[in-house]
Amino acid sequence: MRGVDHVGITVPDIEQATAFFVDVLGCELLYEREPPRDDSPRDRLGVPAGSRIQAVRFLRSANGANIELFEFYSPDQREDFPRPSDVGIQHLAVYVDDLDAAAAHLHRHGVELMSGPNPLPGPEAGEGNRFIYTRTPWGLTVELISYPAPMTYEQHSDARRWRPMPTDQ
Repeated sequence: MRGVDHVGITVPDIEQATAFFVDVLGCELLYEREPPRDDSPRDRLGVPAGSRIQAVRFLRSANGANIELFEFYSPDQREDFPRPSDVGIQHLAVYVDDLDAAAAHLHRHGVELMSGPNPLPGPEAGEGNRFIYTRTPWGLTVELISYPAPMTYEQHSDARRWRPMPTDQ
């Protein structure tokens, strides 16, 4: 594996989600793909019979993984996003340089802030290394994370987790 290419997220309203990712998080809309007009998603994506992709948009997120947004119709669609304690993808984490400013920015745009910011614990600890969980208006959990200092685990390991390149490069 060379890296994470993209994260696919099914949203209830692709216009609202696109506006959030572009206007609030600063992503760039790369393209919109024409949804299939047949039943091919059933076999290719494992969705129930009768499901239809309404819209697909692909976004670039600075120097991290891309984001693919889907809006589906499905006769038995669940509209609630999983909670962090539910089985499945727990959250989308985005790296920010100024956690306080980023949290305030999201809050001004209707995003719910959980408690925090909180220091990163255990092996991730370091001076100024912090995070806060947030929830978008449609229920997606987004973590804001910043780790400007080396993490504690780095004292005992040569392995390093991915970090975004500085924005000035």
